[in-house]
Amino acid sequence: MTTVDNPIPPQDLSGIVGYRFIYTYANGWRYEMYVKNDRTIDYRIHSGHVGGRWVKDQEVDLVQLDDDSYKISWTEPTGTSVAVNVMPGKRRIHGVIFFPQWIRQHGERTVCFQNEHLEEMRAYRDEGPTYPIFTVPEFAYITLFERVGADDESVIDVAPGRLPPGWADRSN
Repeated sequence: MTTVDNPIPPQDLSGIVGYRFIYTYANGWRYEMYVKNDRTIDYRIHSGHVGGRWVKDQEVDLVQLDDDSYKISWTEPTGTSVAVNVMPGKRRIHGVIFFPQWIRQHGERTVCFQNEHLEEMRAYRDEGPTYPIFTVPEFAYITLFERVGADDESVIDVAPGRLPPGWADRSN
């Protein structure tokens, strides 16, 4: 039980660690996330403002908010911050992406395998402009939610454009 002295609920992350999910935001942007472990995610962006981008080993803060409710949040080398609430049982996500202005203006610069371009991403971030922040708050529907196991480097290992046609359209 949480209290003023102990506001942190029990943290059972077994309902999200080791899972891959594909989800589509109300604005049509399609993402894929793999919760590799309790500290890192891998993800691919299949469509949207920066569709084609993919990242491995993004450090995150992962917490369980309540039964079947998790929050995953992080800040990228690009300066983008993200907070995603995931409710697998309801097949629902609410995400907020905080893009720096340079990504709103030149999102194509981030469409790559970020891990091979970290210094370049940091240089763009530092060059800016940062403000005004382009905030994208959206609900999403989880079309695919599957357990694939923790710490599996093969779950997300190629760019979205190298996947077979229709791969991100799968559902369960």
